[in-house]
Amino acid sequence: MEELWALRTAIEEQRYPDALLLLGELEEMSKDDKVEKIYSTIVILLLHLIKRAAEKRTTRSWDLSIEEALRRIKRTNKRRKAGGCYLVPEELAETIAEAYPEALSRAALEAFGGLYEAQHLATLVDEAAIQYEALNLIQA
Repeated sequence: MEELWALRTAIEEQRYPDALLLLGELEEMSKDDKVEKIYSTIVILLLHLIKRAAEKRTTRSWDLSIEEALRRIKRTNKRRKAGGCYLVPEELAETIAEAYPEALSRAALEAFGGLYEAQHLATLVDEAAIQYEALNLIQA
């Protein structure tokens, strides 16, 4: 909220270059928040895609988690007033790649009752195929 106060003061004092700098900072903070939310939800999406691929089965709970993650990612990524998206497809692909190791670690705790370490679980799935599927599902 400090930034909003500083912005108001800059406008009232007609220091427009300062106001524009503050607006830029506020926009960047907003985008960072959106990207972090998208990243966290991509981890959940990947977690369930990894479990599904590793165990070669699915459950209603996993399917519902995948659907919910997709809804949240799409909703968070959408710019409401300005139109477009916060993350374009290339950035989504990068975010998916960044989130994959965390998702794999979390999936190792759940898949097969936590029997395998992440390194072993990684040998049971096709990382590129899972990332490709995740990107396609998000873009659908």
